[in-house]
Amino acid sequence: MKSTLTNYRPNWMTPELEALEEMTRRFFLNEIIPHRERFEAQQHVDREVWFKAGEAGLLCASIPAEYGGGGGSIVHDAVILGTPAALGDRSFGNAVHSGIVAHYVAAYGSEELRRRILPKAASGEMIGAIAMTEPGTGSDLQAIATRAVHDGDHWVINGSKTFITNGLLADFVVVAAKTNEEGGARGLSLIVVETAGLPGYSVGRNLHKLGQHGQDTVEMFFDNVRVPAGNLLGEENTGFVQLMQQLPRERLVLGYVCARAIEHCVDVTTAYTTEREAFGQKLSSMQNTRFERRLDAQVARQRAPQQRR
Repeated sequence: MKSTLTNYRPNWMTPELEALEEMTRRFFLNEIIPHRERFEAQQHVDREVWFKAGEAGLLCASIPAEYGGGGGSIVHDAVILGTPAALGDRSFGNAVHSGIVAHYVAAYGSEELRRRILPKAASGEMIGAIAMTEPGTGSDLQAIATRAVHDGDHWVINGSKTFITNGLLADFVVVAAKTNEEGGARGLSLIVVETAGLPGYSVGRNLHKLGQHGQDTVEMFFDNVRVPAGNLLGEENTGFVQLMQQLPRERLVLGYVCARAIEHCVDVTTAYTTEREAFGQKLSSMQNTRFERRLDAQVARQRAPQQRR
């Protein structure tokens, strides 16, 4: 489907980014869109998709090259993550993996942790998730019940999480846990949990959702899970600050992704109104539809001077 908005481009787009967008588009048209129904039925993409995305350079594009990433910037993430939204696909959890989780490790992880995890995250060998939400706690992170206790050279984690994107296949999870009972927001820490063969770590149901059916979203359980002390991100009890530092970047990228998803909605609606007939005429020729089209045209004319064609 050719977009009705293809003439409107962000003023930060360059020929290099347009080539990246086209490459990303081809990848999704070949590797994901044809399998959408199957992915939605099984509630996750195939593991092989992650390896192929890594080979194509679509993972961790803005992570420094010295850690296996693409060495790009936020605009590279925006293009890679926004393109599938413009195609109507939200199955592939790269927005969490590359746009969020990898940056916590890159920004706050030890040098050893970065070199152990990030190259494999960029290749698709390791899939990342972030675990904040709990059954009884949503956005109020000060009220989380998951606890991490320092025990020698390990952290011992107990608790549960829910609505965790990429959780079914996750090889490493950034877990938000209380490390100081009296600290409130200042008692929160982020700890990387590497899941392979880890005693006490388990994944629960793959949750059914109103949308994003092809993207796995699960429950997680931590029963005396022992994690090396070096997997702590940054300093103890600084997790809330880290979350606030990363949030603006995450929201900026996700905002662009949402804008591309809206573009897809406009495309689908336009196609429907030009093909669907009722009362002997196309919907696009009816009075109310024409009113809406004129309004859209006025908005487009107002935006045009600010857009690069």
